[in-house]
Amino acid sequence: MSLPDWLDPLFEAEEMRAADAFAIEERGVPSLDLMERAGVGLARLVAARAAAGPLRVVVGKGNNGGDGLVVARLLREQGREVDILAVADLSESEADSEANLERLPGEQPRQFSAEALEGSGAVLDAMLGTGFEGSPREPIAGAIEAINRQDAPVIACDVPSGVNASSGEIEGEAVRATATATFHGAKLGLRVNPGAVHAGEVEVIEIGIPRGAPSGEGAGLITERVLDLYPRRGREGSKFASGVVVVVGGSEGLTGAPTMAALSAQRAGAGYVQVAVPGPAQPVIDLRLLEAMSRGLPDEEGGHCPAGVEEVEAMAERAGAVVLGPGIGRGEGATEFAREVARRVETPLLIDADGLNAHAGALESLRERRAPTVLTPHEAELGRLMDLDTEEVSAHRLHCAREAARRSRAVVLLKGDDTLVVAPDGPVAVSPGGSPALATAGTGDVLSGVIGALLAKGLDPLEAASLGCLAHVRAGQAAARRHGADHVVAGDVIEALPEGFGSI
Repeated sequence: MSLPDWLDPLFEAEEMRAADAFAIEERGVPSLDLMERAGVGLARLVAARAAAGPLRVVVGKGNNGGDGLVVARLLREQGREVDILAVADLSESEADSEANLERLPGEQPRQFSAEALEGSGAVLDAMLGTGFEGSPREPIAGAIEAINRQDAPVIACDVPSGVNASSGEIEGEAVRATATATFHGAKLGLRVNPGAVHAGEVEVIEIGIPRGAPSGEGAGLITERVLDLYPRRGREGSKFASGVVVVVGGSEGLTGAPTMAALSAQRAGAGYVQVAVPGPAQPVIDLRLLEAMSRGLPDEEGGHCPAGVEEVEAMAERAGAVVLGPGIGRGEGATEFAREVARRVETPLLIDADGLNAHAGALESLRERRAPTVLTPHEAELGRLMDLDTEEVSAHRLHCAREAARRSRAVVLLKGDDTLVVAPDGPVAVSPGGSPALATAGTGDVLSGVIGALLAKGLDPLEAASLGCLAHVRAGQAAARRHGADHVVAGDVIEALPEGFGSI
């Protein structure tokens, strides 16, 4: 598997080990040189973040601890007061770490104690590295708790201790860092929650691994290069060539969601948008949408029912994409309607909101679809799809998203500040970070409309979901600049979508 060129590689632990081995074994780069360069970059970050007071370097016996010893030496040589606190017997250190222990000037490391952290100007966490998995044991577990209790800035070496570098998962305690200096390339677990929250600000330090080294192949960070995928309108195009989107949703009292999905599809460049809602909701939709066409479907008590499936199927035949779910409701008729639409529509399909809830316990049924499918759940919706508690999804976001993609054969976009876009047989695309402005009602409907428009323009589902994710984030950031993050509503994000796509 190779990553699209609009993704910056994110390394799993095994991939990082392969890069190190390439440098050392194939290109002859001394491992001590790699450690020294890591320490130089790490020392710079610690010095920049430190407040007044002694610097405390907490080290283990592995190479992560060796990096910490380099930092201690360099900062002492600069005249800084540095205490080294060991959570292991350093006489058992690996060779490079032992060499840096011998180079250390001044006071030798002493055993870690929580009291020794008092009055710190900064704390460097150099206990556990990228190879760590599972739950930290004593005395490291106690040291993590003590580091998290004190108030000084915390800098993590490569990955916060207790965070799984490959998945972002945490069992037990993990260091909550102000910033993390990671080496050669960012680790996947630093970009996936809960690990991303514990990592703080991530800075990549170049350590001299030569070109040609193995790279991260299974996951990458979405970059602004993805904006180049956006299909611009040609001079000889038409509204139909620009993309036809059908939004299927709404019910009495829930007309806002399909309205916002339709508006965002239009603002994202779809040339023709149709909205299919239960008959009683159609007049409201017509008042709210001037540029879209509406279709009133048969209803049961103001909601969708299976009798409307054939009309949606006919509309989809002339569409480039269908967005199913915004405002559709959770009644029995609506659930049956949504499942049948997903089964029968042979057009690229995005399923969101109650369209997802309709498939709770029936995720595998989506495997039968012949056209591309994109699912856009938040954690609770993914939990219902997979019959898991929300807390289970939150703790294992990457695993759950991958499993849902495998079981459904769909691209799964798991929403969050670390939004994950997972293809069933392809890479994981990770959002570079969201905006607090998007934490408001209706912005999920905006995202659905945006991705629906991109599917209708002919992008493949991974491209459409990833480009839509980044454009949505950028639009949220633009809206926040105008209104303040606490005052943005979904309509502000829709209006900012041209900036999201880089058009302004």
